[in-house]
Amino acid sequence: MLLDKLINYLKLDKQEFLFQFNSHPNYPSALAFSDTLNFMGVRNDAYELDKEYWDELPEEFITIVDNSFSLVKKNGAQYSIYSDKAKTLNKEELHKKSTDFVLLFEKDKVEQKSVTSYKPFIYAIFAVVLIYSAINLAWYEAVFNVLSLVGVYISLELFNQKFGNTSTVIGSICGDTAGNQAVNSCNKIITQDKTSILGLKFSDFSLIYFVGLTILGLFLPATSLIIKGFTFASVIAIGYSLYVQGFVEKTFCRVCLLIISVLTTQILISILLFPAISFDLKTSLLSIILWIAVFSLVLYLNNTLEEKETLQKSNAKNLRFKRNYELFKRELLEKEKVTFSDNETFFVGNKDAKLHLSIVSNPYCGFCKDAHKIVENLLTKYPNDISVQMRFNYSPDKQNEKFTNLISDFMYTYRNKPSHEFLHLIEYWFENKDENKVRQKAGTNSAQEDLTPLVEMSAENRNAGLNFTPIILINGYQFPDKYDREDIYYFIDELSEDEEI
Repeated sequence: MLLDKLINYLKLDKQEFLFQFNSHPNYPSALAFSDTLNFMGVRNDAYELDKEYWDELPEEFITIVDNSFSLVKKNGAQYSIYSDKAKTLNKEELHKKSTDFVLLFEKDKVEQKSVTSYKPFIYAIFAVVLIYSAINLAWYEAVFNVLSLVGVYISLELFNQKFGNTSTVIGSICGDTAGNQAVNSCNKIITQDKTSILGLKFSDFSLIYFVGLTILGLFLPATSLIIKGFTFASVIAIGYSLYVQGFVEKTFCRVCLLIISVLTTQILISILLFPAISFDLKTSLLSIILWIAVFSLVLYLNNTLEEKETLQKSNAKNLRFKRNYELFKRELLEKEKVTFSDNETFFVGNKDAKLHLSIVSNPYCGFCKDAHKIVENLLTKYPNDISVQMRFNYSPDKQNEKFTNLISDFMYTYRNKPSHEFLHLIEYWFENKDENKVRQKAGTNSAQEDLTPLVEMSAENRNAGLNFTPIILINGYQFPDKYDREDIYYFIDELSEDEEI
């Protein structure tokens, strides 16, 4: 189920979205899709709505068109559909091809992750090869190297596509069938290739061949005899590819035909224009070492990426189990509920919220920074749905003056300034760990605040056995030890709707 156009339109991180979607306990249901969008910052509500009411829908909504989740955008009497590719349907066609499922969404402003790409590095190498060839080689040698680079580029795209990265280049060459690149003739031939030598497919050897040829091409005309030999050997590959396409699969792959065209042109150039050079043993040995090195590199990358893909799939399946709400709820309710008498001190968020979090922490605890960050993120994302109480462990008889002054600064800010400034001061402390800067930022006067409520709160924590920090409680239930604290993000929606909790 490819969602490239939809993911790009919503400006989501494709890898992250697919991972979260695949690891959802209810994958590949509409609920899993809706929850994943929520997690990625696209707030949404799902409905089953008869087509007769679709005219009342907003200009943009998500539905299932041709068995694929798709974004629908009204353009007058036409509808633009974004899923695996962009297409346009009229009202009658849209109603016929889609289900009654409708998802209305509102995209939050979220920071997009920057994804490191290898392509600028590849393009830089291509540029160096082109410039060098244009300056130092004869025109036909430079053309030969350009063809080798074309082969490298197409082979790289095929190599990446093997690991789930959809290639717009391959898609544009091959054309899509019903908007799905996964079922076009190119993919049919490439993915069903039975060739396997140490795990490498026929298309992988295309990458090895063109990379090796590109490097040898930089040393023309000294390597012309070696290159000519390899181009003659490529006739076998051309014959095998044509046989598979014409007699086995009985369909022709455009990208395969493009590679065959490149190989054929290189054969003609090597026969007609390359000078006759006598055999050189050193050059031959160096060429063999080069091919072995390129083969080993591609084999290593292939095995590494296959292992990574296997681990990702296994991790996604495991996370479906881990993110099952019923299992989480069972673990959450396993421990006895803790009830506090003081629910006012350092209290932030919506007082009427059904979901209340308590975080037991210590300002000098190294792990507490991340726990506070989690609850602050939740307060930002769900301002009307949750409330939080910061329950710092503090005993005046055991703490030094710096600790006391720091807690006093927190108390002063909480009592005299808006709650967001109090939260920001807590965040500022964990970022800087400097008492003097916190006091300056808080603007505290010399008088110390009354810390009696905090002392009593700390006593309540001790009596409840909450001595270690950080600890997060959800409506009095301690967050399960078997889960990572970050997992709370996946359960907030269900927790806030659970009347038992």
